Amino acid sequence: MKNDKMNNQYRVNEQIRVREVRIVGDDGSTVMPTRQALDMARQQGVDLVEISPNAQPPVCRLIDYSKFLYQQKKRQKEMKAKQVKVEVKEIRFGPQTDEHDYQFKLKHAKEFLNEGNKVRAYVFFRGRSILFKEQGEVLLLRFANDLEELGKVEQMPKLEGKKMFLYLAPKKVGVAKKSQQKMDREKREAEAKEQKGAKAEDETAAVNPNAGLFANAKNGEDALKKLSQE
Repeated sequence: MKNDKMNNQYRVNEQIRVREVRIVGDDGSTVMPTRQALDMARQQGVDLVEISPNAQPPVCRLIDYSKFLYQQKKRQKEMKAKQVKVEVKEIRFGPQTDEHDYQFKLKHAKEFLNEGNKVRAYVFFRGRSILFKEQGEVLLLRFANDLEELGKVEQMPKLEGKKMFLYLAPKKVGVAKKSQQKMDREKREAEAKEQKGAKAEDETAAVNPNAGLFANAKNGEDALKKLSQE
């Protein structure tokens, strides 16, 4: 099906019915009557292929049509291989996220952005901790500020239900993807760390629901001031 579509995309030889064409090659380009161009193609044992029908006059090449189609398919395949698939990676925080856990997640976010992926960071509020949602906003603003060299903010912190989201996009094109095996291993390590952190947050919240909130607020004050001034 794809081959038929590409075959019908270009006019060849007698299908080209304009009065004159521009022939392009390694030595430049020349405008000539279409009949003369067809004669040249026959003499060289190649085809007259129209590659730019909307130009004035239309642009053509003297080339074997099968070879031309092969070159086009190869070029499309190369372009597709170079395209970077953008994924959205999640980073989860709790209101009681400590400094060590914050730095661990900041490191992963830097890796995601360097690879060309977007980052969706969010703070999940449990129970009464939703009363201190401003502290969650400060934490996310600090996160955005620490990543400002690698990522740009697509959406400022926004509360949706019990979660407050921040969206970041990479500032530069991603580098080559890591092997699937390595990505799977890192994903398992991150999930294990997240589960451990969530358990620790629950235990901390049970003892002192407000402890982590005010610690994060202190670390995020400078970031909040800086972003509010921009």
